[in-house]
Amino acid sequence: MAEFGKPDVVEEEVDILIIGGGMAACGTGYEIGPWMNAAKAQGVDIKVKLVDKAAMDRSGAVAQGLSAINTYIGSEQDPADYARMVSNDLMGITRDDLTYDLGRHVDESVHLFEEWGLPIWKTDENGERHDGSKGMTPLKDGGKPVRSGKWQIMINGESYKWIVAEAAKKALGPDRIQERVFIVKLVNDKNDKNRIAGAVGFSVREHKLYVYKCKAALLVAGGCVNIFRPRSVGEGQGRAWYPVWNAGSTYAMAAEAGAELTMMENRFVPTRFKDGYGPVGAWFLLFKAQATNAFGEVYLQRNKDLLEDYPPYGQTKVPASCLRNHLMLKEMREGRGPIWIDTVTALANLRETLSPREVKHLEAEAWEDFLDMCIGQCGIWAGENIEPEKKNSELMPTEPYLLGSHAGCCGIWASGPTDVGAPTGEEHPEKDRIPGHLPEGWNWGYRGMTTVQGLFTAGDGVGASGHKFSSGSHAEGRMCAKSMVKFVMDNKDWQPEFDTTVDELTEEIYRPVRNYLEHKDYTTAIDINPNYITPRMLQFRLQKIMDEYVAGVSTYYTTNEHMLDLAEQKLEMLKEDALKMRAKDLHELLRAWENYHRILTAEAHMKHIRFREESRYPGFYYRMDKNFIDEENWHCFVNSVYDKETKTWTCFKRAHKDLVDKSKLFK
Repeated sequence: MAEFGKPDVVEEEVDILIIGGGMAACGTGYEIGPWMNAAKAQGVDIKVKLVDKAAMDRSGAVAQGLSAINTYIGSEQDPADYARMVSNDLMGITRDDLTYDLGRHVDESVHLFEEWGLPIWKTDENGERHDGSKGMTPLKDGGKPVRSGKWQIMINGESYKWIVAEAAKKALGPDRIQERVFIVKLVNDKNDKNRIAGAVGFSVREHKLYVYKCKAALLVAGGCVNIFRPRSVGEGQGRAWYPVWNAGSTYAMAAEAGAELTMMENRFVPTRFKDGYGPVGAWFLLFKAQATNAFGEVYLQRNKDLLEDYPPYGQTKVPASCLRNHLMLKEMREGRGPIWIDTVTALANLRETLSPREVKHLEAEAWEDFLDMCIGQCGIWAGENIEPEKKNSELMPTEPYLLGSHAGCCGIWASGPTDVGAPTGEEHPEKDRIPGHLPEGWNWGYRGMTTVQGLFTAGDGVGASGHKFSSGSHAEGRMCAKSMVKFVMDNKDWQPEFDTTVDELTEEIYRPVRNYLEHKDYTTAIDINPNYITPRMLQFRLQKIMDEYVAGVSTYYTTNEHMLDLAEQKLEMLKEDALKMRAKDLHELLRAWENYHRILTAEAHMKHIRFREESRYPGFYYRMDKNFIDEENWHCFVNSVYDKETKTWTCFKRAHKDLVDKSKLFK
């Protein structure tokens, strides 16, 4: 009979394994059925399984809901406009092939959401705004969305994820879904180390180890949160902007499998309502609020000359996100804080231009914006007696986050489309430093496949793009559904073989449990023991290292070569001590493995910042010994691979190339 530390082993062989339950996984789950039917008609019967460490209804970054869909192209723009925007906001180094391709598919996902019941705000023939309860003309039939910005449309989205998950679950069927199982390791093929053969994880509810063999796997386990010390500690522990269960599993497992990572030096430092991490998008874009320093000065105007230091990215109508942070940080460093968002003036101005009905609706939306997607911010407002029409709120840049689907572009180097003129070879003058087994060019056969055969990714996993958000992540998942089915059909006779035995995998995965069981009686207080460290304490150590040496909030996002060298030394020791983590129950085992993933992701981030000898993202981080943007030498991708045998990283450059004319940004 299974017991803690001695799990039952459940083995299953499938053709396609989907790891994760967020928007990208739901996109794949919904889309894959028709392609499987097409394969079956050609004599290939494909078996698929979706495995999620949570429950799909509330899994992923959209779990708490959203008040807007941030990527909808519509009839006003085109995919090239979208690719231009993404490039400029991420300081010029993105893959136009990936962003353009997403731009021509993303709207279909949004139309599906509305078809499934997601309420989307519309404007009527008189230009008045109505929320999604009014049942107006659908977007696909010409309905006019309420745009809060050029790319964003307003929704009533508290149940957004529930709606999207329901469609995926119905399409897949319950027998193809396994929830509450945390996949922690990918397994390479015994006969080809650059090929995926399966994955292993454990139940967070039962004493079971799950072993999956597969021909193709989709790794979509989100971005990375809590590798940096958060601004809210102690009573606010766990309060964060991005979901705390995003532990870098996508990046760490891909790296250990040998996949090429890209732009892992990039991070996102969102400016949010202080302490509650409430979103600001609707306030800036829909309500037209402005941010000021303590003296009421609009710092974007006061410091606009600083943008001239970063051509061309600071010279567009909407400067890059990091540069807007850069202007705010000047105010904070020079003692003109706190930073305020002027909600009082914004709401007063709206009363002058909108009908009484619209004003009442928008005042309610001021609260619903948070109730839809960040309930904790409502708690801050209520607890501090803030009524937004009467009292302004503080803003604050958060701790850094690593992600590939929001205003960030770190992630995995993935194969793109073949029809947009992307490079087919490597053009960088230092290409001889790229490991020889890696593909050249931006496409190697299957959209969304990493440089490891059979391993695909989407959403936060795809690097060198960004601004996909919820709708784009779903669309990327749908694209991977088609390409994974094609990959399986092309490899229908291949059989995976693990390069590691199940006994060895079990031993490794349950090491924290053994550490606890072997040493728990050494002391009377189980949390105080010289033979092991709790996952909570280890995470504090990781956050302290990253915060103090790798440009966290305590140093105003600054670092240098010497600080990074110290971080490298301390992370090496932390990795040694991580082998002494304990797990007194299944929840701590989950926390332990999240920490393993966070540490490897943090190391990749540090290595990339150390390799890139410039400050590409001022406002997100500054290398003070290289506090400039070097377009001549560093207008390129910084990529890396990890060797799990030697536990070493190799960083290198890949050439950047514009596929879309960027001059339109400046017209």
